[in-house]
Amino acid sequence: MTEPAQPPALVENMLLLRREDFDELLDRAAERGAERVLSHLGLENGSAAKDIRELRDLLEAWRDARRTAWRTAVKVITTGILAALLVGAAIKLKLMGGGQ
Repeated sequence: MTEPAQPPALVENMLLLRREDFDELLDRAAERGAERVLSHLGLENGSAAKDIRELRDLLEAWRDARRTAWRTAVKVITTGILAALLVGAAIKLKLMGGGQ
């Protein structure tokens, strides 16, 4: 036996209803997934946004400190090389009363 064919309008309405239900189901699943991820990360309470901002600020401060440390190291090395060159030039020109 075959089922009687339904009018096209009824079939279309059923499909639209199913799509809406499906979208709602997807929305709920996405929210639950996001809640699980936040819970897994320990950010399930209301201060998650604040915690993430603080983590970003801390990371930015670390990057600034690292950048400053490299710049300082380069400056110290450059200054040391220039000082050695000046001392060498002074000795070579006998300005420091050395040797002969």
